[in-house]
Amino acid sequence: MIYYLKGKVGFKDDKIVVLEVSGVGYKIFCSPGTLRGISGNQEIEIFTHLHLKEDAIELYGFLGKEELELFEVLNSISGIGPKTAMMLSSLGSLEKLKEIMESGKLPPEIKGIGPKRMQKILLELMGKIKELKKPGAVGPEDDAVEALVSLGFSKQKAGEVLAKISGDLSKEERIRIAIKALGRSLN
Repeated sequence: MIYYLKGKVGFKDDKIVVLEVSGVGYKIFCSPGTLRGISGNQEIEIFTHLHLKEDAIELYGFLGKEELELFEVLNSISGIGPKTAMMLSSLGSLEKLKEIMESGKLPPEIKGIGPKRMQKILLELMGKIKELKKPGAVGPEDDAVEALVSLGFSKQKAGEVLAKISGDLSKEERIRIAIKALGRSLN
């Protein structure tokens, strides 16, 4: 829903940054690595994920689109919440994360993931990596996916539907067909 924000850093501590955009301060949760890349009072662009809970609305922020995309993949795994997904996404690409998890040695700032949970995450990650490498799979660079996400559809569902639609069609045509298909799946 909110893909990115561009504004001036108003405040930052060890978990959040407050970004002032047109006179409104947005509280954005960030990983320690992301926070190290942000200095006070500078103008930045931060890619965001809006997480809705029963009792709260939270924004999670990333300096790059790739880290946001990894976060969204990890956040879709059952048993991983957004804070854990944010910490894991700060480790790098899917392949790098897989290597780190296979070694069994997560960095000390990532807490609460024991050996059994790590194996479960690793199994699901393997499936996600294979899914992303399938021929005809929709890549993260696909503008049609971003357009559907901006309309409120999940990235995963948008990607699944677009993967079934011919890449020979125009972007607008693919989006139109995907909206119809996604609309049917909501009913």
